[in-house]
Amino acid sequence: MLKYRKNNSHMKNLAINVSSGSVAGMLPWCFLYPVVHPLTRLADDRKNVKKGGERKYNGLLDVYKKTLQSDGIVGLYRGFVLPCVGHIIYYGCYFGVYGTLKPILLGPDGSIILSFLLGYSVAVTSHLISYPVDKIRLRMMMTSGQAVKYKGSLDCMIQILCNEGVGALFKGVGVKIIPSVAGGA
Repeated sequence: MLKYRKNNSHMKNLAINVSSGSVAGMLPWCFLYPVVHPLTRLADDRKNVKKGGERKYNGLLDVYKKTLQSDGIVGLYRGFVLPCVGHIIYYGCYFGVYGTLKPILLGPDGSIILSFLLGYSVAVTSHLISYPVDKIRLRMMMTSGQAVKYKGSLDCMIQILCNEGVGALFKGVGVKIIPSVAGGA
């Protein structure tokens, strides 16, 4: 197993930091996703009712009950992979780059302002790198039940790139970057 040591090469420390950051980003999502997914289904159900459709669920517990009856525990993890990959990329990049650059650029006595600026820069960069995955996830989720159908996340990405260009994968990234000010601290 890799151990973090001050005398390791910068690349080895980067690999350790990226690995531990990726695990730190993935593990909570494994436990939180079964909570988030039913909330998303409930929100989608409400959106469908506003468009004149019928309500499928009578509340959050009903979402759990019907999902477990029809799909089992696996149903609570439907769509889990893509957001999990996004978290792995974001937190791997964030903790990997920040944890590696902080001792190099700031040393042991780095000022709070420089530490904040480094944290903010790394958070913005991490959002920029991971945002396309989030965009694909959102596009797939928001087009469910509509005419646009994707065979999967790769098909969604290809269709976005072919029909709208690379810029479409980053449209709206500013909304994610603005709260990074708090994360940079």
